[in-house]
Amino acid sequence: MASKTRSKLTPEERAAAREHAGNPVWYKPLMIGFMIVGLLWIIVFYLSGASLPIPGLNSWNILIGFAIAFVGFLMTTRWK
Repeated sequence: MASKTRSKLTPEERAAAREHAGNPVWYKPLMIGFMIVGLLWIIVFYLSGASLPIPGLNSWNILIGFAIAFVGFLMTTRWK
């Protein structure tokens, strides 16, 4: 397969190559970013006395922070 050019690969060989290629460059920073933003959201909520980041949501801010961080943790299952 190494001697074949990209245009001569079969669809199955292209799919296998994509599967072993790993993640794009932006994937890891985005994954870590989600986890950090979620954590910071919760920290800001507690340090502000439940008045920030979104004042009208009160305790729902905790759920939003956990949801943002959870997206980052879900992304770890696809990290290669």
